[in-house]
This record gives sequence, C-alpha cells and structure tokens, in this order.
Amino acid sequence: MTGAVDSDPVYARDRVANLILIVAAVAAWTGVAWLFTTQSPVGDSSVQMAGAILLGVAVGATLWPVFWLVGFAQRRRIAHQGDWLRAGRRALLCALVVALLVVLRALDAFSLPIAGFVIVMAGLVELSLTLRR
Repeated sequence: MTGAVDSDPVYARDRVANLILIVAAVAAWTGVAWLFTTQSPVGDSSVQMAGAILLGVAVGATLWPVFWLVGFAQRRRIAHQGDWLRAGRRALLCALVVALLVVLRALDAFSLPIAGFVIVMAGLVELSLTLRR
C-alpha cells in the first residue's frame, strides 16, 4: 500500500517561529558580547543589572526553540497544541534563574547553597506545573 506520507510534519509557522527565536537569540548574545566587552560592571549597578537582563533574555531566547524541538522529537515528530507555551514557560524559568543568579553575584550575595536552592525551586515549580495537567 503506497500512500502519500507526510515526511515532514513541521508546519511553516513552527519553522518561522524557530527562525525568529534563533535570530532573537543571536541578537541577544551579540548584545551580551557588546556589553561585556565595552562596559565595566565594577561599581556600576546599572551595567550589572543590564548584564543580568541581557543574559536572561539570551538564555531564554536560546532555550525556547531548543525545548520545543526536544518535545517535538520526543513525541515522534508530532507537534501538539500547547507545546510552544510549555517550551516558552520552561525557557522563561531558566532565564529567570540565570538573571537571579547574576543579580545575586552582583550583590555579593551568591553562595552555592543559595544557588542550589534557586535551581531546585525552579525545578520543583516546573515539575508541579507539568504534573498539574
């Protein structure tokens, strides 16, 4: 039995969304590189906070398409409704963790127990949101 089999179930909107997010990630990482090479964060809290925000945005924009593609591959190349929101939520959580850790470092409040607590709490938040459905 030979039938027309769709060998590539990724819709054009998914491809466009991935490309937009990858371009946004490259732009964000370019902004991070520019900030880190042209500004000194020593004693300047505005540069420190801008670095935290830029790093968070860069990590989030990088991980959003990665999380979607991982979920897409796990479901045998089938895109389900809500996958983009789930991937975005996970990327946002990672971005917030990165930004918080950078802010803690800028405030000289960073320690391994606090970093571990922040990471474990983010994992528990994601676990509770995943198991809720």
